[in-house]
Amino acid sequence: MYNDIVMDHFSDPRNVGEIPDADGIGEIGNSSDGDKIKIFIKVKDNLLIDVKFRTFGCGAAIAASSMVTVLSIGKTLDYALNIQNEDVSKALGGLPIEKMLCSNIAADALHKAIKNYLSLQGL
Repeated sequence: MYNDIVMDHFSDPRNVGEIPDADGIGEIGNSSDGDKIKIFIKVKDNLLIDVKFRTFGCGAAIAASSMVTVLSIGKTLDYALNIQNEDVSKALGGLPIEKMLCSNIAADALHKAIKNYLSLQGL
C-alpha cells in the first residue's frame, strides 16, 4: 500500500517531539478518521530553525508530518507558508488516493503554527 519513502518516514519519523518554548503551535485534526497533527516551530530571523511534531494517526499521517518538517526546517516563513499538502505527498513519492484527503494534512498544521507565531508577534 505504501512506497519505500512513506515507510521510511513512518518507521523512522524525523523531528518527532515537542518544542517546550515553541514560538508557534498549530494543530489540525480530521474528524472522518481521527488523525490529529500538532506542529511546533522555532523561528529566528524569519527562518524556521526547528520544527517538531506529535501525530496521532495512521502511517500516512505520521509520514506526512515527518516530511513536512524536513521540507520546512531552514526555510523562510513565506516559503513554508507555500508548502502545500500536495507538495508533501509528492516528496513522499505519492500516497494512496484514499489517504490524500484524510491523512495528508501536515502542511495545514504547519501553516497554523506559522500563523500562530505571526499573530503572537502582532503581524
